[in-house]
Amino acid sequence: MPASEDLYVLAPGEGEDESDGWVSPRPIDGAVRTAVADATDTDPDEIDEAESYVDLEAVAALLDGDGEEESLTFTVEGHEVTIDGGGHVTVDPE
Repeated sequence: MPASEDLYVLAPGEGEDESDGWVSPRPIDGAVRTAVADATDTDPDEIDEAESYVDLEAVAALLDGDGEEESLTFTVEGHEVTIDGGGHVTVDPE
């Protein structure tokens, strides 16, 4: 099973304007915590590590393009979080 610090994704707003050639992916734990906190006014320290909410092997397969799915959606603190094959994280705040 991959460790969460080995899985890098893009939090909302990152990687959307790649015209300058700079994209800064972050480990999945920090990206998910930040995305949920920003969308819901939750303290990021109150959010568990990503592996508490989603199978990290499934995330690794998605990011490697080895899975059949184009995205993964899971619930974090009552909010839907989606990671797409490009590593972009989005949060449905409701």
